[in-house]
Amino acid sequence: QVQLVESGGGLVQAGGSLRLSCAASGLTFSSYAMGWFRQAPGKEREFVAAINRIYSTVYADSVKGRFTISRDNAMYNQYLQMNSLKPEDTAVYYCAAAWVPPSGIRWSNSLEYNYWGQGTQVTVSS
Repeated sequence: QVQLVESGGGLVQAGGSLRLSCAASGLTFSSYAMGWFRQAPGKEREFVAAINRIYSTVYADSVKGRFTISRDNAMYNQYLQMNSLKPEDTAVYYCAAAWVPPSGIRWSNSLEYNYWGQGTQVTVSS
């Protein structure tokens, strides 16, 4: 069965850093694009970042220059390095995997992603 398991969330002061990890199993990891989304209380799920099979990356404007997404296909992991954290970054962060057809996908559309992790809480204090 496909599983995506996030870890690394926690409580951090504004300006601090966290590194989120996502461990995948049950799928051919290198065949999927990987992404991170987040959801704050009362808000809809928001695109954060994505990385494709050839390691190209896309970021939401709100995190560009602060967050870095990466993947390690050999270890079946993806990561989100979050620096210069702001209280506005407080949310549950979700790892997601998307099968990408030859025509590509819309990276920021959550409906494009086939599998999701359970989420990990990130709380940034002011």
